[in-house]
Amino acid sequence: MLHDNLDTVDWADDLAVIPRGYPLSQQILRTDVSGMPLEWVDYREAARLYHTEQVAYTCGSLLYRLYGGTCARTGLRTVVDVNSIIATHGHTGNPGNLRGAAYTPPLNNQTLFRRDAYLCLYCGARFAYSLLSRDHVTPFSRGGQDTWSNVVSACRRCNNAKASRTPEQAGMELLAVPFTPTYAEYIFLKGRRVLADQMEYLIAHFPRSSPLHERMQRWPM
Repeated sequence: MLHDNLDTVDWADDLAVIPRGYPLSQQILRTDVSGMPLEWVDYREAARLYHTEQVAYTCGSLLYRLYGGTCARTGLRTVVDVNSIIATHGHTGNPGNLRGAAYTPPLNNQTLFRRDAYLCLYCGARFAYSLLSRDHVTPFSRGGQDTWSNVVSACRRCNNAKASRTPEQAGMELLAVPFTPTYAEYIFLKGRRVLADQMEYLIAHFPRSSPLHERMQRWPM
């Protein structure tokens, strides 16, 4: 049994939050009742899901203990333990319920650079986010599009050297083939400070042929 002193915590939105070794910014992975990943939520949204009885089951590590208001019927204060992964009832229309080519995640530099392990896919060196750029393998001037399958992360030097040419025309080798992430992969790429149990859960939903299996080993710690 966990015992907490509510006199030592701050109250916000009628909730007392007792962290279990994690910052309040730690994200919680929400799935549907079948276990398909849906989205990242914070502890406030998790509290709402519990309050509306949408949580079917939980797994993973204990992140927070939430204390809410007092029940008029029982006289007891509401207590909710929030784990790192929560499964919820119902269908929300979330794209995570779609399969195969039915869903294409939005393209942005944050997830693109993480997909490519913060590497320049021309010179192979790793760079900070601010030093990377989005390169179009087939340039716009040659009919290329701004899609996952036509963009890679590139350092500014390589991007400038390639200019409005294809890699073959510029004599530059593309070190990996760009790909469109599945929804589970996209959720993983969007995550901030993904915990080990959340990572293991999401990886189980990656295709076996996913390039992320190898690229994750090269991510900066």
